[in-house]
Amino acid sequence: MSELLDYLKGQGTTGFLIVQGGKIIVEKNWPAPEGNPQFAAFVYERTKDGALLEDVASQQKSFVSVLVAVAIDKGLIQVDRPISDYIGTGWSKAAPEQEAKIRVIDVLTMSSGLAENFTYAAPAGTTFLYNTPVYAITKRILVAAAKQPLETITHDWLTAPVGMNDTAWRKRPAILSSVGNDTGLVTAPRDTALFGVMILNGGVAENGKRIVSEASFKVMFARSATNAAYGRLWWLNGSSYTIGALGARKDGPLIAAAPADLVAALGAFNRRLYVVPSRKLVIVRTGAAASDKDFDEQFWLRINKALN
Repeated sequence: MSELLDYLKGQGTTGFLIVQGGKIIVEKNWPAPEGNPQFAAFVYERTKDGALLEDVASQQKSFVSVLVAVAIDKGLIQVDRPISDYIGTGWSKAAPEQEAKIRVIDVLTMSSGLAENFTYAAPAGTTFLYNTPVYAITKRILVAAAKQPLETITHDWLTAPVGMNDTAWRKRPAILSSVGNDTGLVTAPRDTALFGVMILNGGVAENGKRIVSEASFKVMFARSATNAAYGRLWWLNGSSYTIGALGARKDGPLIAAAPADLVAALGAFNRRLYVVPSRKLVIVRTGAAASDKDFDEQFWLRINKALN
């Protein structure tokens, strides 16, 4: 385990937590790296136990995926309906007839067919493009469907029932809002781990409360038609090919060294939530960007050695 922790410390990690079989195996917090203004924009206060509260970047997508699943359970959202049914027309720069064909499911699977500037690029449902600005429309859909603020939805449907007391949406500083997603989900490793345990338990929180129905939970992790390594705002291991967030396609799974049943919420600066049902395992990593460009693979080679 010391080799793994030394590696993580050397990669700018600020928070690391392993839960296996319902027990915390490892919990470690390190100071924030100094002289990194980009990382500093993602950092807020500290929790009572000393962990940093950080904007988890694109990991928020997987949290929103769960909120959409709850909205489906409540009968508020139907994923095959056009987005314009919820937020009105003119939300994109596509022609009206093109926009009308973009459904909620297309945004959830990053296959809207829109470019990052919301112009038409391809028919909806035909190509994968990891598109954060268009993803952010999902939050507008939730608010419109529930007729409540996103903060209220998140608290009532997810964070309060799961016991995530250090998680909340924050308005991002100007340096971050340019990515087209101006609200960040700020949380701590323990809260993210509680979220991961809920996923590990098939939609049931550690305290026994069911958050998502079995049916809605299952489809979150169905492989999308345009990228076998992606579900509904979740990354999936074990596929025959992978299209990454930057658009590169490769043969083989997302992380070769990791178990095939791994699902993951991934964010910038190598923010990681890994959930592995076959090993009853939840892993959280926060911090600055790792210098190792092969971080996920190298991390899992060390995890496998440490936990064997």
